[in-house]
Amino acid sequence: MTNNGANPKMAALRNWWRVLGRSLRHRLIIPILRERRPPEYTARSVLVGLAVALTPTVGVQIPIVLLIWMIIHNIYQRWDFNPVIAIAWTFITNIATLPFFYYLFVITGRIMLGRFENLRGFDTFRERLGQSLPQDMNWIDSIWNYTIALLDNFGLPLFLGSIPWLIAGGWIGYSWSLRIVINYRTRHPRKNTKLS
Repeated sequence: MTNNGANPKMAALRNWWRVLGRSLRHRLIIPILRERRPPEYTARSVLVGLAVALTPTVGVQIPIVLLIWMIIHNIYQRWDFNPVIAIAWTFITNIATLPFFYYLFVITGRIMLGRFENLRGFDTFRERLGQSLPQDMNWIDSIWNYTIALLDNFGLPLFLGSIPWLIAGGWIGYSWSLRIVINYRTRHPRKNTKLS
């Protein structure tokens, strides 16, 4: 205990959460507030980023977002979005959060398939996932081998189970960011003018 009676571990944990919150605000929230295009444009960016983030594609999410953007930007411009904002939102799934999200996808997929007997605990899943991770390979080979290993170990439940989450996450992200941007612009009308 310190002199003021605070637990040093709790203080460190609170400081970690404060740093994480500040980082998320600067990387995810501020860019959507600074975007000068219509609120729907920004909300579509969050939708695409979250939808791609909530798929078992960690490692190739940025190329996927860029491919989606190129197709929409060139074919259906009415649904255009900011690829930089979308890419920022894909980072909610990363090497640290990957086991949790992939476990969620596998469990959801097994429930959707009616495979209730194969619902294993998180620790067992994390161990099997760790064994799937390729070692000592270049980026392209590791992505390919990792995808094959995921299919071998978790197969259809992993990919099928991500579908409800990507739909729900994309929709929630779109609705939430649209509301945030509209409210922000209503409260700060002078900041809404386009920069010349």
